[in-house]
Amino acid sequence: MKLVLTQGLGLIFLALLTGCQHPGPNRFDPRAPDAAPAPASWEQTASTNHLDPALLDPSSDLFRLGPGDRLEIEIVSDVTSRSTVTVGPDGKIYYGLLSGLDVWGMTLNQAREAIEKGMSRYLREAPAVEIVLRDVESKKIWMLGRFQAPGIYPMTNSITLLEAIFQAGGPQNMGGGRESALAGTEEDLADLQHSFVLRRGQLLPISFTRLLRGDLSQNIYLQGDDFVYLAPQTADEVHVFGAIAQPRAVPYVRELTLVQAIANAGGTIRDAYQGQVAIVRGSLTKPSIALVSYVDIVKGRASDVRLAPGDIVYVPYRPWKVLTKYLDVIATTFASSIAINAGAEATLKVPPPQAGILIPFGSGITVQGSGTIVR
Repeated sequence: MKLVLTQGLGLIFLALLTGCQHPGPNRFDPRAPDAAPAPASWEQTASTNHLDPALLDPSSDLFRLGPGDRLEIEIVSDVTSRSTVTVGPDGKIYYGLLSGLDVWGMTLNQAREAIEKGMSRYLREAPAVEIVLRDVESKKIWMLGRFQAPGIYPMTNSITLLEAIFQAGGPQNMGGGRESALAGTEEDLADLQHSFVLRRGQLLPISFTRLLRGDLSQNIYLQGDDFVYLAPQTADEVHVFGAIAQPRAVPYVRELTLVQAIANAGGTIRDAYQGQVAIVRGSLTKPSIALVSYVDIVKGRASDVRLAPGDIVYVPYRPWKVLTKYLDVIATTFASSIAINAGAEATLKVPPPQAGILIPFGSGITVQGSGTIVR
């Protein structure tokens, strides 16, 4: 295991111990005499980002054209005028004698009227135009992760989250069947607790466990560019990110501790606030969180902390006073990190260099206080 460490020889020694352990059972054995203690205090809290009831209503907006959309245009009773055009990057189409008609943001009816008006300048009689939407490129929904048919799907009208999940084949399961997958069986290969919907950089508080058990209060309507992710059942990983040199998913080994996990992620960076490291366990919508002083641990003033498979470790850049807001930043940053990597892999067809979270320090991608990723 290649380690990039910034915390001195002590962390190097701990990291080497971690790398040399035999990865036995995923569950901690309380009888082990050298086991590190668990966090002394866990607090369970729900996200402050509550589900807006308006998200359960279909959008009243009609489909509007954008770059990449393909249209079939024909002047009525003139079959030779039929042509397929693509909305260009500048939002314009080129049809017949029209030198460039801007249709970006128009509905199909508005585009038809604009074409008729433009063509009337070159014809004796005002033409009647038929327009058909053949392909959508401007509005997509991202359905990635443990779906039967993951991919980037076009979105031409309002669609609910359940409809989108069904379109993507439902969650993967051991038997490969769609019906059992949608019922949320124990054989699912998706981790519903860490699955999420991301919209314009913000995490929507959707419980996939409740949704796939028939709770329609979680069945929101999706919007263009929504990112829906079914997390894999990777119980043998611990996610470490925040003010970390190499944010990543650290392989879980028996009796993995906080210091070992951070060391395996390259250690903390200079601007890290080490007095309030968060360990998050459970679902993204209602997790348990423990705050520990990492600086006290590495200086020997406190005992190291034992981690569990699937834990999220977040090292902040500054102290937080409101626990729920801190938790929202952690959950949103976690989801955004996953989305960046999964989206890049889906579009570039190049697998990431390592599994799990990867936001390289110094890459220009940072997380604001609201949890929004910017470049």
